[in-house]
Amino acid sequence: MIPMEGGGAPNATTRSAQEDTILSPRFYTTDFDAMDRLDIGRVRGEWDPMIAELRADYNREHFRRTAAFDVDLEKLPEALRKEFLDFLVSSLTAEFSGCVLYSEIKKRIKNPDIRELFTYMARDESRHAGFINETLKDLGTGIDLGFLTRAKKYTYFKPKFIFYATYLSEKIGYARYITIYRQLERNPDRMIHPIFKWFERWCNDEFRHGEAFALLMRSDPKLTTGLNKLWIRFFLLAVFATMYVRDHMRPAFHEAIGLDPTDYDDKVFRITSDISKQVFPLMLDIDNPAFRAGLDRLWRIAEASTAARAQGGLGGRLKRIGLGIRAAATFARLFLLPTKSNELPCQVRLAPAW
Repeated sequence: MIPMEGGGAPNATTRSAQEDTILSPRFYTTDFDAMDRLDIGRVRGEWDPMIAELRADYNREHFRRTAAFDVDLEKLPEALRKEFLDFLVSSLTAEFSGCVLYSEIKKRIKNPDIRELFTYMARDESRHAGFINETLKDLGTGIDLGFLTRAKKYTYFKPKFIFYATYLSEKIGYARYITIYRQLERNPDRMIHPIFKWFERWCNDEFRHGEAFALLMRSDPKLTTGLNKLWIRFFLLAVFATMYVRDHMRPAFHEAIGLDPTDYDDKVFRITSDISKQVFPLMLDIDNPAFRAGLDRLWRIAEASTAARAQGGLGGRLKRIGLGIRAAATFARLFLLPTKSNELPCQVRLAPAW
């Protein structure tokens, strides 16, 4: 597991990771007794091979730094360095959030199937977060993960919400990492940092974790029927909208690696939508012009909100309240857009073929 630091005041990067905003990854807790009662009998035939893959630990030796990491990051333009730092902090916080949640589930339950699953997933997320943190330390600003564990606020989610949100986080993480990797594989001159060379096998961990949550959801048909379809729609939209806004606020980073944020997000949305057919009975209509227009509106509102925060004072606060109302109204209109139905396949598991 990741060594926990402690003592002394947290640095600016740790404080930024600690902040809870609409766009920042959160830490979660859940109903551990309900997790302990999970029964995967319906999907046992696919569950056991998936656990065998996790047990095999294919990436045991993958996360090893090489001489390639000895690079002078001060040579990066200031805007790019700032946005690359933001990308790393956001990615680390998301990975470490999974590590903390999975570790706590493992400690608090006795169900052997579920306990073994979360043992392996906590192991993987710990490696990912530690690997990113070493790169942050190269930038002179590593995160104190021990402080983050103690100080960051925790959001309570029912197990089903953990499943929806974390499944999407793992699958969209796969889609994001593999899209960046393929882009830099085709354009090695765009490789701004060697960490991206590790993304192909790294994102296969994310894919396997998503497979586990897909099987957990398919083990209980109630999770994908009835009113739960509305929750699925909500989490799909929330994850897609957050990604779109966050990516469009990193123009220098995406220009440096040769990806237009809108095209990149469209690619990731399509991969994620295609994958999620394994478990979700509906998909967002990402080709609806109103969908893209709504995401653009959320992005502009987020930019205005950032400017209002920088302004400070009563005027800035009032602007942020008004912008928050506009964002909520925009999200509501997006939520009400028609979706596409999907018939769930008999076989749940997929291979990372993108």
